[in-house]
Amino acid sequence: MTDFPPPPLDVAVGILLDSSGRYLLSCRPAGRPSAGFWELPGGKVEPGETGFQALQRELHEELGLAINATADHCQPFLTLEHAYPHAVVRLQVWLVRNWHGQPTPREGQRLCWLSLWDDAVEVAPILPATIPVLEQLRAARDTLSLPKG
Repeated sequence: MTDFPPPPLDVAVGILLDSSGRYLLSCRPAGRPSAGFWELPGGKVEPGETGFQALQRELHEELGLAINATADHCQPFLTLEHAYPHAVVRLQVWLVRNWHGQPTPREGQRLCWLSLWDDAVEVAPILPATIPVLEQLRAARDTLSLPKG
């Protein structure tokens, strides 16, 4: 009998991108797996949820934000898989350009706004699955119609 690996764990994350070309990273709080690592806000897609519904729920739970599904406010950016020792995650990455509310750390996490125009990320360590997402974001920055800040 052959053991098949479990399916990837679906995770929806958002690149919150403001009008000055900054994006938000969140630091995983103490007591959580990978505590102290920086990542994009978001979380697991629960059974019966779409990726967008999970993103809406997670951004509300983590940051107190509400987002809309309109194409100019929130759109799929990319999907990628990353293998951790304990699981494979499939990140559904959304580009979020507009939201209601002010990002507030509701789970004890630290938050940091970074400029899209800086080639170096100013925080460390970065959660490994987040690194290729940030690389793709920087590669796409000239197509995002933002002022260079």
